[in-house]
Amino acid sequence: MARTKTLFTIGYEQTPSKAVLDELEDAGVKLLVDVRAIASSRRPGFSKSQLAAGLDERGIAYLHLRGLGTPKTGREAARSGKYDVLHRIYSAHLKTVQAREELDELSALVKKSGPVCILCYERDHTNCHRQWIAEIIQDRDGVKVKNLAAPQV
Repeated sequence: MARTKTLFTIGYEQTPSKAVLDELEDAGVKLLVDVRAIASSRRPGFSKSQLAAGLDERGIAYLHLRGLGTPKTGREAARSGKYDVLHRIYSAHLKTVQAREELDELSALVKKSGPVCILCYERDHTNCHRQWIAEIIQDRDGVKVKNLAAPQV
C-alpha cells in the first residue's frame, strides 16, 4: 500500500531565514515551491536568489510558481485584513490559465518528488492563499497537508 504524500506549507513572517531553513530541513523537505507573485523581500534571506542559495546549501531544490501568487489587489486586501475580499480575488485568479497550469505542475511535483513545501510570507496559514492552494491539492490528489511554523524572532 502506497504511503500518502505530504504537502507542507510555511510562511516566513517575523521569522529569520535560518529558522525557516532549519524547519524545512527538519521536516525532510526536498523541494520548496515559492508561491509569491513577487519573489522579493525586505527580510534578509527571502529574496529569490538568496532563498534559492540557502536552500541549495541544504540540498533543497527551489521553484518559483509566480502564477500561484496573489494579485496586487489581493495583497492589498490581505494587508487591510479584508480576508473575504482576498478570498474572492484569489478564487477568481485561480481560474486563469497560468494559475491552472501551475496548479497542475505543483500537483505533479507533489506526486513524484520528495516532500514538497509551498512558501509565502504570511505566518498564519488560515488567512493565506497558500492554504487554499494546499486544500486544492489535498482534495485533488489525496495528499496530507501539514503547516510548518519556524520559531519567530
